[in-house]
Amino acid sequence: MKKLIFALLAGTAALSAAQAQTTITPKPYVGVGAAGADREYNVNGATMRDNDGYKFSGKIFGGAELNDTFGVEAGYTDFRKAGGNYTLNGANVSTETEGYGAYIAGKAKYAFNDKASVYAKLGVAHTSNELNSATPGVSRKVSDNGGYGALGMQYNVTPQVAVFTEYERYGKKQDFGPKPDVFTVGAKYQF
Repeated sequence: MKKLIFALLAGTAALSAAQAQTTITPKPYVGVGAAGADREYNVNGATMRDNDGYKFSGKIFGGAELNDTFGVEAGYTDFRKAGGNYTLNGANVSTETEGYGAYIAGKAKYAFNDKASVYAKLGVAHTSNELNSATPGVSRKVSDNGGYGALGMQYNVTPQVAVFTEYERYGKKQDFGPKPDVFTVGAKYQF
């Protein structure tokens, strides 16, 4: 965590230095996406029989491009409900997980031309996962604050509308719920 805080402070200092040298006119944007994550189901003493695996859910985000290279972004992904079935002490057990991830990050972009670009994001994330079951002792909830990172590609359809695909990492792996490795596709609108 100390390394993450140091990296964020260094990034903020670099962004401040860049801001001091140029006039910044923020260009705000909003977007939506479909985020896909595999599910993890580790229940003590249980043997997994089947689970929902990958599921896609909704993501919303907004941010501002501070110049042609740097920006900031915040987003929320709702990891929709998914189920799993176990054998626990000779009995069949059904569980359901749900959760979300939220982040705030700095963003660096490299444009190949006026249509195509690649980008990286680095920041902090808050995740929350809940495991529900009618079986006593199986249900639980866990929340975590950790690092957030993403790598992506963007294609500008018009000067205001773009489509993108990205790989995101929300903190560390939990015993249940969506894995922290998320693949997202979507669109954004720049004002």
